[in-house]
Amino acid sequence: MSRLLGSVRARATLGATLVVAVALVAAGTAVLLSLRSNLLGEAGTQAERSAREVATELAVGTPYADLSLDVDDRPVQVVDEDGTLVAAGDDLERITGTGVDAVKPQPAASPGGAGDDDGDDDDDAGERLEPGEIGERTTISDGSATIDGDTEDYRFAAVPVETEDRGRLTVYAGAPLSAEHGAVNTALTVMLIGFPVLLAVVGWVTWLVTRRALRPVEGIRREMAAITASEDLARRVPVPGTHDEVARLASTTNETLAALEASVERQRRFVADASHELRSPIASLRTQLEVAAAHPELLDLDGAVEDTVRLQRLAADLLLLARLDAGERPADARVDLAALAREEAAGRAGVSVREEGGDTGAVTVAGSRGQLGRVLANLLDNAQRHARSAVEVSVRRDGGLAVVGVADDGEGVPEADRERIFERFVRLDAARSRDDGGAGLGLAIARDVAVRHGGTLTARGGPAGGALFELRLPAA
Repeated sequence: MSRLLGSVRARATLGATLVVAVALVAAGTAVLLSLRSNLLGEAGTQAERSAREVATELAVGTPYADLSLDVDDRPVQVVDEDGTLVAAGDDLERITGTGVDAVKPQPAASPGGAGDDDGDDDDDAGERLEPGEIGERTTISDGSATIDGDTEDYRFAAVPVETEDRGRLTVYAGAPLSAEHGAVNTALTVMLIGFPVLLAVVGWVTWLVTRRALRPVEGIRREMAAITASEDLARRVPVPGTHDEVARLASTTNETLAALEASVERQRRFVADASHELRSPIASLRTQLEVAAAHPELLDLDGAVEDTVRLQRLAADLLLLARLDAGERPADARVDLAALAREEAAGRAGVSVREEGGDTGAVTVAGSRGQLGRVLANLLDNAQRHARSAVEVSVRRDGGLAVVGVADDGEGVPEADRERIFERFVRLDAARSRDDGGAGLGLAIARDVAVRHGGTLTARGGPAGGALFELRLPAA
């Protein structure tokens, strides 16, 4: 049961059914109340009409014996000011709800003067009427009556009438509520039978619709499970042609798989290239140590130190790349780029620093001073490696960006290679020597650091004919 309710289809079906059930109960209750109110109102209108018909006869002086009291077999009572029943239908056997339970008329106690006196009292207590006038106010009550052996519920209307010779009389007439009860019971029966059927239909349709809607999701799940089991990141999940959220989910999943495949492939190439780059200095160092062990006089100490230093630099580069790939966030310190450029340029032959825009302190960024210094050092190393005689570093502010340019007067970078040089372990033909060209990680590290700081690093032609590398970072 818990497994069934754990599915989206079951929850959607249950939720839709509950919502429809609440709506049906609310609507059904409103319909029943409205139907009952309307039918009760109609019964009250009919009762009032019957009472006013008898009151009209009394107003014109019709004797009690000639009143229309047995029309339509409805209960009618005529009561005087003292509460005495003075006229009633012949078939009336029992009545409740009018305040007068008597069903057999009694002679009036004082038909003349008493009516006048009591009429004054009634006028003080209630509606003032002239002789022959029927009251506008109607009192409605509910009760029951037995007529000719049949007992039913009735809605009674009480209408006052002022007569010439009999004083104030009150006519009670009833209208049966059997139609109201029958209609309400019929509507309730229909609801009790129809609502469960309707809920079953809603649940069944919702189950079918959700199954059809979620079928592509199940296909995506199965394919993802197969990809996980096979570790084949080249596979893709099926994309339905519905152009809805499920189709967008499938497209996003495929984009994620493509990015994951590219990342894994890049990681494999990185490991292979790193192993290749590490193998050369380690093999060279081992050879020198083995020769030195056999022939100490042949030890090339400077070469061994150089290989060790290159190995150390390569290990540091690989460690920094690993931290960058892991998403390490840079520090949030303020860095003066002009001062940092002068610091990195110090001691380098042929390197000059030019500050544009005056004040040095105006060109500052937020980030890691160590990582940004590494970027400038790598750019200067690359520029010096390719420059003929001079390297120039420029620092300026361009709107909301801080811009550092490193230009050399070498042969420049071919336009087709201006993006490729930022890939890891890439060395152009002119820089193939590991002794002079490095491992091909400097520019890759520089761009990764720039991106981590919210900036960019690009290469283009320089003013002196060589290459110009521009580092753009958000100014602090």
